[in-house]
Amino acid sequence: MRKWISPFYKLAVLVIAGFVILIIFLPKSYKVPVFRDREGTQFWTLKTGSRIAYIHIQAKGEKMPYPVIFLQGGPGGPVYDENIRTLSNLAVAGYDVFLYDQIGCGYSDRLKNIEAYTVERHKKDLEEIVEGIGVGKVILIGQSWGAILAAEFIADHPGKVEKVVFTGPGYLLPVNSSLAKIKAPDSLSLLSPPFTNKQGREKVYNYRAKVVEMCAKAFNWKLAPDKEMDEFETMLDHEMSKSTLCDPSRINAAENRSGFYSMVKTVQSFTYTNDIRPKLRNCTIPALIMRGQCDGIKWGYMTEYLDLFANHTLVIVPGAGHSIAREQPEVYITTILAFLNK
Repeated sequence: MRKWISPFYKLAVLVIAGFVILIIFLPKSYKVPVFRDREGTQFWTLKTGSRIAYIHIQAKGEKMPYPVIFLQGGPGGPVYDENIRTLSNLAVAGYDVFLYDQIGCGYSDRLKNIEAYTVERHKKDLEEIVEGIGVGKVILIGQSWGAILAAEFIADHPGKVEKVVFTGPGYLLPVNSSLAKIKAPDSLSLLSPPFTNKQGREKVYNYRAKVVEMCAKAFNWKLAPDKEMDEFETMLDHEMSKSTLCDPSRINAAENRSGFYSMVKTVQSFTYTNDIRPKLRNCTIPALIMRGQCDGIKWGYMTEYLDLFANHTLVIVPGAGHSIAREQPEVYITTILAFLNK
């Protein structure tokens, strides 16, 4: 009996092992749009080694003295067509507008050494960009993670920022998790979004993606190529974008430009990023802080921006989630313009 069972179990183990190997190591494809060129895309080659794709929307009419730089959410989130359409309204009002794909996503280059995707690298890239534009001061509009990046830049270069707009700001680094316990005043009538990021991750993640992510975090390995994982990230970002809306039916079609390794490694670097709070304390740069009524980020993390930026204006946008510009584009633009022009 044992002689018959032993080969059977060996075969079973081999079959199971083979199946696991196929699941983990067999490349996957994802149903996302074809990656296409974008008209008007230009490139900066920075001293940091980054080759950065950007769109420059030139000011119309009488030109304002300070240009706007838009910092997208993510990390690993590209500039979307929607961002360009919406922010073109600022150019009509006389502002030069720059939107760029952060390193590792969109039309910007991917890094061979994924360990280099850090908060510090993104900040150095932004420093080079501001220096290269060459106007002395800029206006920053930071969405979600982009708000974190804007705060990181301001901490080191307060004299280079005329005004800052934080929309759906993410938590300052390193994360102070105790802030999650702070409740918003009832008078703000804040709501929870109908979907969560966790639901999106559970729907999209597969075993191969989990192993690839684990190897990236633990060993800085690219177990799968950028193309495959960026397509996975595009699918993931699209699904998780439901959590950024009060009305998930407002979700846009996916755009294949996300950056997986930039997302994974930059987020990993959050844990060892230097604390910028002492540098930001009593910052007098005029700051507009916008939050959607059903933004899923805990209110307590928002309070740090209110406490540190002494000269701030807070606007709660009804009928909008984390992605204010998507659900309330007119309110988004008119509020920003009113702030910039006063």
